[in-house]
Amino acid sequence: MDTLRGLVPRSIVSALGVVFVGLLLVWVIGNFAQSPSEFFNVFLIGLTNGAVYGLIALGYTLVYGILQLINFAHGDVFSLGGLVASTMILSFLDLSTADSAIVIGLGVAATLAVAMVFSSVLNAAIELVAYRRLRNAPRLAPLITAVGMSFFLQNVGLIGWGVEYQSVPRLVSNSVAFSLGSVEFRWNKLAVLLITVPVLVGLIYLVQATRQGKAMRATSQDPEAAAMMGVNVNRTISFTFVLAGGLAGAAGVLYLLNFTTIRYDQGFQLGLIAFTAAVLGGIGNLSGALVGAITIGLIEAFNEGLTWYTPGSDWTRSIVFGLLIAILVFRPEGLLGERTPEGQ
Repeated sequence: MDTLRGLVPRSIVSALGVVFVGLLLVWVIGNFAQSPSEFFNVFLIGLTNGAVYGLIALGYTLVYGILQLINFAHGDVFSLGGLVASTMILSFLDLSTADSAIVIGLGVAATLAVAMVFSSVLNAAIELVAYRRLRNAPRLAPLITAVGMSFFLQNVGLIGWGVEYQSVPRLVSNSVAFSLGSVEFRWNKLAVLLITVPVLVGLIYLVQATRQGKAMRATSQDPEAAAMMGVNVNRTISFTFVLAGGLAGAAGVLYLLNFTTIRYDQGFQLGLIAFTAAVLGGIGNLSGALVGAITIGLIEAFNEGLTWYTPGSDWTRSIVFGLLIAILVFRPEGLLGERTPEGQ
């Protein structure tokens, strides 16, 4: 990629970037001027979707930050977490017949806890069985293993829940929670943010201010030096996978609350989108993963919801993955990432 970038003078690349950003701003301002209320309603949808993508993207970036491994099975952990949540809602708790807001709230909290625990244990087991023995292997070996584990988990979901979508009742109303003028924010969107924001704040606190977080950061910088200083590297890596799995499980529940359906292969596409978000923000950077996820969510929402010179929903995936290609070619460290020498 460095060679490809070297074929084009940096000044031309910078000029093209400025032109692209300028055209994008004109498009955004044009849509805002045409219908401010519609623009903000679409913006809120993008923000909510970006929050779900952010939980998945953080799992990618946590694992990459500590192992330099792209865990392609992470999206499938999200799917299985969502499928377990659907079973909790439909079978164990039978929330489809609940008519009390308190019962539904407690049921959603219990479902969230079960999905997060299940996904955490599953992700830790994946690390123990599939990745731990390959830490000193060439980088291609764990990458292929991650792809293989992804297909394995998809088949587990297919065998356990079948090929059909699992549909749950709309537990959180899509009625208007509050409005500012003609801008409406609905309860199902608000619930996603009310769950996501505390989870993200807790994660940032854990990584930045706790002893375990310091161990994670030390292991990320230099595992051998961290071990010499008394850090249990294996336990720290396992904890990172547990944390990433918990985030995937929470995302599965929030996805169900928002869209009410999920299938065994849902995590493949959403995992790619979340991976794109992590790369866009700077994989290995927690803040970058959030910025990238919200950016992707807004791109999707604007492209599908705005009306002034918009390509249309058929182009959404092409735009998102085209953005991934552009980032990998011209700025592989991402928006907030730092370029480091290979191998460090």
